[in-house]
Amino acid sequence: MDSALAVRALGALAHDHRLAAFRLLVQAGPAGLPAGVIAERLGLAPSSLNFHLAALVQAGLVTQQRQSRLVIHRADYAAMGDLMGYLTENCCGGASCGDQVVGADACCPSDLIVDPTPIHEGKVA
Repeated sequence: MDSALAVRALGALAHDHRLAAFRLLVQAGPAGLPAGVIAERLGLAPSSLNFHLAALVQAGLVTQQRQSRLVIHRADYAAMGDLMGYLTENCCGGASCGDQVVGADACCPSDLIVDPTPIHEGKVA
């Protein structure tokens, strides 16, 4: 993933309703959800939700598939993984996270964590 795609994806997620919709779709799994169900669960007007879903689709984080009269929305797990990989690519000074689930412990093993204690007069306080 290049930085332009990452910025677009992060920008799309930088809104309460879009983040909530994306998280709901991630929880829904590969089956996805129709817009009406998403709107109901999030307490949003359908027209408002469609605007937010369009931003997530444009950012490449959500896919749409028409099934009869419904449009099913799904989180794009590959895109989500690419974004997480981009964000953690050089975590902890370039130490590889490997295939671990990204989190504070996975990304920054305790032996690489810098002591946040303030330094006073050239000494550690």
